[in-house]
Parts: sequence; C-alpha cells; structure tokens
Amino acid sequence: MNDASNIFEDMNDRSREVFRRIVETYLATGDPVGSRTLTRDMSEKVSAATIRNVMQDLEYLGLLNSPHVSAGRIPTQDGLRMFVDGLLEVGDLENADREMIDATLGSNSSDVGNTLERIGNALSGVTHGASLVLTPKHEAPIKHIEFVSLGLDRALVVLVFGDGHVENRIFTPPPGQTPSSMREAANFLNALIEGRTLSDLQTIIAQQISDRRQEIDQLAHQLVKSGLAVWDEETDIFERLLVRGRANLLNSEAEEEELERIKTLFDDLERKRDIAEFLELTDEGEGVRIFIGSENKLFSLSGSSLVVSPYMNSDRKIIGAVGVIGPTRLNYGRIVPIVDYTAQLVGKIIADRS
Repeated sequence: MNDASNIFEDMNDRSREVFRRIVETYLATGDPVGSRTLTRDMSEKVSAATIRNVMQDLEYLGLLNSPHVSAGRIPTQDGLRMFVDGLLEVGDLENADREMIDATLGSNSSDVGNTLERIGNALSGVTHGASLVLTPKHEAPIKHIEFVSLGLDRALVVLVFGDGHVENRIFTPPPGQTPSSMREAANFLNALIEGRTLSDLQTIIAQQISDRRQEIDQLAHQLVKSGLAVWDEETDIFERLLVRGRANLLNSEAEEEELERIKTLFDDLERKRDIAEFLELTDEGEGVRIFIGSENKLFSLSGSSLVVSPYMNSDRKIIGAVGVIGPTRLNYGRIVPIVDYTAQLVGKIIADRS
C-alpha cells in the first residue's frame, strides 16, 4: 500500500465521507457495511451504485475489504490506521468513566501495588477490554537485606526498604552455602546499602567485591551475586506486568477462529514471550499510542489492538505504562481519553507517594 497520508490527501470529499462512515459504523457494530446503509446517511444524496463504485476504489487502495460474498465492506488494518491517524475524533472523558476510575482511590492504602491492581480492574471494567498495567520497580532506599535458607537448593533474599516496603525472591543459591556464609553475605551488603536504592546497589556491587575481596570469602561472594541477580533477571520485569479482564475478550459471540487467536494472545502473555515489545513502548515519549493488529509483534497473532500510554514520576521519567487490549474494532475515540487519564492518574499517585 502507498503512504497512507498521500492516499488520504488524494481522496475527494465523497470518498473520505464514505470511508469515514464505513469505519465508524463498523467500529460501532462489528458488521460489514453495505451501500444501501450509506445512502441513508450521506450528507449529499447519491445512489447506491455511486457508493458501490467508491467502495470498490477504496478496496483497490487497500483500505477496505469484503469479508464474505455479501456486498458489505469492513476496513483493513491499513484502513483502520489511516482512520486513526487522519479522521479519528477523540472525545472528552465521560464523567461516568472518570468516576469509576477515581473510585479505585477510595482506599487510603499506601501500597502502590494494590492501588495499581485496583486501577487495572477498573480499566478493564470501564473499557470492556483487557487491561495491562506495567508497574514501576520499587526505587526507595534499601534499609536491610537478609538471606534465609529454605533447604539445600532454595533460599530467600529479603529486601526491606526505608519506606517500609518489603520484597522477597526465592532463588537457587550456589552449592555449599552455610548459615555463616549467608550472614557474611548479608553483613557485607548491609554495610554498603545506606541511602542507596536497588539500582544504585547493583551498579556498585561488582566494584566493591573486587576492591574488598579479602573481606568476603568465595561462598559469600557467590551468594551476593546470585542473590541480587534475581532482581536483575527478566522475570522481575515480567512480574511487573498486571493483566486484568481476560474474560472481556472471550465472549460467547466471538467466532471460534477469533477465540483461538485471543487464547494465543493470553498464552503469550502468560509465558511472557515478546513482552519486551510492550516495555519498549514506554521509551517512545509521552502520549497515547495506538497499535493495530500486526503493528505490534505481541498482538500480531490475535487480531487485536493496543491503546497504551506511559506514565512518569515526579522527575518526568517514564517508569511504567497502562494500556487496553481489545478487538481491532475498538471504540478508539472513547478508549484514548480513558487510557490517557488513567496514565496521568497513575503518574500522580506514584509522585505523591514516592
């Protein structure tokens, strides 16, 4: 297909109106749109035959296609992209939607994780899609680190942050660990952590181990590296991705082929494959972005769209994102302000509580 902006500029007013009305009707109903339907809605009186000719031209340009033998047309992925970029009218956030999202803040809980869980549930409820919330890593200064043996091949590393937040991870320690080596490793780290965040600590550990090798034996040295590495692994990133509202996409009206595509999407999310594609969206700057179908590798098999916006902390640094997954016939004009508002709300929550 040629550049969409050039095609849009080359279209006459009638072609644009036919295209816009087909897409808007399809997004509202999910059904193919025929020429007779359009004759009742056009701003100028034109025959069904004239509209059919316009529809054929739009199909030739790759903007529409015919899903069945019927005369009705639906937009292609390229057509939806051109509509979103050039014709989409984004409405104001509806009061009812704002109130439902704001209601998640009714609890005074200081636990950001619980708040983001509630926001994810509200977002899926408001949009009738599946919500994604990429939560920020906890970046408060660390107060205390402890290693706890759970058996021969399992151990727990516990981080207590200065704001009272506690995180722990189970990991496989190096062979031969003893209670004394675990105490030594914890003492070594606790001597370094004053006023430092986890990110700060990870950047200085290697240098400190090298400079102070005589202060820590080999077993404790290995434990420090393996115990902290668990926070650096990709699994930590994936555990920060909250997915809510799967059932919204698995309604009984969906065709079997569509259900299989959606199940494939959720299988990918469960296995955390290609989640890096989602994380990379947060590096593209602020504002809502729309990915339709195969424009995002994560959703290429599901025939789904993603509306996503990053959120920022008080330093204007992007630290996470919120998004909605739905069918490609999402009501984009309504979903965009909902996602935008939610992202700004989450950013304010993070800034206020940090």
